[in-house]
Amino acid sequence: MFDIIRTARVVLGVRDLERSRHFYEDALGFVLTEKDDRHLYFRGLEERHHHSLVLKQAEEPYVEAIGFKVRSEDDLDALHRHFTDQGLRTRWLHEGTQRAVGRALRVEDPSGIIVEYFAQMERVERKLQNFDEYRGARMQRIDHFNCLVPDVQKAYDAYTQTLGFACSEYTTTKDGALWAAWLHRKPNVHDIAFMNSEGPRLHHIGFWAIDAMSIIHACDVLASLGYAQNIERGPGRHGLSNAFFLYLRDPDGHRIELYTGDYLTSDPDFEPIRWDIDDPRRQTFWGHAAPDVWFNEASSFKTLDGDGLVAKKPAKLEKLKPEFAI
Repeated sequence: MFDIIRTARVVLGVRDLERSRHFYEDALGFVLTEKDDRHLYFRGLEERHHHSLVLKQAEEPYVEAIGFKVRSEDDLDALHRHFTDQGLRTRWLHEGTQRAVGRALRVEDPSGIIVEYFAQMERVERKLQNFDEYRGARMQRIDHFNCLVPDVQKAYDAYTQTLGFACSEYTTTKDGALWAAWLHRKPNVHDIAFMNSEGPRLHHIGFWAIDAMSIIHACDVLASLGYAQNIERGPGRHGLSNAFFLYLRDPDGHRIELYTGDYLTSDPDFEPIRWDIDDPRRQTFWGHAAPDVWFNEASSFKTLDGDGLVAKKPAKLEKLKPEFAI
């Protein structure tokens, strides 16, 4: 009924635009496409659209929406019919109400996550081969979202059975319950992942780096600019997804993952990879454990109408020790 292409953009609330600009532009190497008194619009060096990251001036940090690009305007109408039939709350953002983005549809998905779909965004210059402009982590493009939800099975069913997402890897508990799932539309490991925890919350946004050395170089740049304390976890390699990673916290606590080195999932006979929750290689292939804050802290979503934060819900599954969680 509709064609969702890929992860495309995220809108975050931050308390200090200039402080955030220094972090994202100078330390991480995002391209600042445009700014005004209340917004910063960033993109990666590879990206041809106006932005993939929007930072909005706010009193407190929040996530306004995570966004996916669809193939056409007709897909937006089909998605609206689909969500309406499912009894989900939706909201249209008409062309001109958001900078550089055409008509967009937002929905409160079955887990309470605020998700945006759009077909059109203003095109800009690609900076991929402007090597003289590379700085910081040399960020290339947005890659994925990772969300915390109290019922992973419910989220998995909604995205695979009705929205056309496919599963690349997943984790189950000892009794066979689905604990976490990595789902994709583009042909790599994931566009969105769901992990079991209190939610809905946004755990992190993944951005693609050129290679592992770019991530190591980013650590040097972050430390030299005084952001060593913003490095939360890594660098390291995930067993799940095979990705080389580094997790950071921005000045408002939003978690960013620098990500590279996963694999192709486009074959029609690709079989999802199952991980047992007792396997310590899932979270870090090299064996070192993540800090407790990596499991406990995440960003809250604003409501669909923007009048508050989505209420957190208790996790349904028994909480596990951090060494058993991904």
